[in-house]
Amino acid sequence: MTTDSQTQANDAALDFLLSRRSRPAKTLIAPAPTRAELMPLLTAAARTPDHGMLTPWRFVVIEKAAMPRLAALTEQAGARLGKSEADIVKARSQFDLGQLAVVVVEVQKESAKIPAIEQSYSAGAVCLALLNAALASGWGANWLSGWASHDPVFCQQGFALQENERVAGIVHIATQSTTPPERPRPELSDLTTWMQK
Repeated sequence: MTTDSQTQANDAALDFLLSRRSRPAKTLIAPAPTRAELMPLLTAAARTPDHGMLTPWRFVVIEKAAMPRLAALTEQAGARLGKSEADIVKARSQFDLGQLAVVVVEVQKESAKIPAIEQSYSAGAVCLALLNAALASGWGANWLSGWASHDPVFCQQGFALQENERVAGIVHIATQSTTPPERPRPELSDLTTWMQK
């Protein structure tokens, strides 16, 4: 039961959250969302908690035609950073195989009231909100990062990031080709403390 001052229960949304499961990026195939289909997902992601209303994030949408350039930049970054061939192949695979992805860019903003870490938390929450919006809409989706996404040179060349920006996550969205099995989840009794006073 709820009163006028309480939020109405949304059992379907709760059921979704209790059973949500990311789809491995390597299993995502065409088609990917169109621009029109992607906009509601970005809109949902932008409703993320944002202390101080700073909007400390923005989106860079990687469409299919941009994937080869990013794969090549990943290989160049790997050579520059001394990564192994296996590391380079794995890192560039998200662009070699990618259909569409949204880079959630954390944008640190000067604020006397909002600490930098809270801005980082908001950007991370945007990644999860976007992932869940895509899954709830029937798309397959996966939130990735990796060493290339933490390299300032790659991020500047690949996504035109500024000095106050960094990649919070790269959310791949397309059609799921397989349904992954459930994976082990944490035991809540090991992670939960109840404070009674």
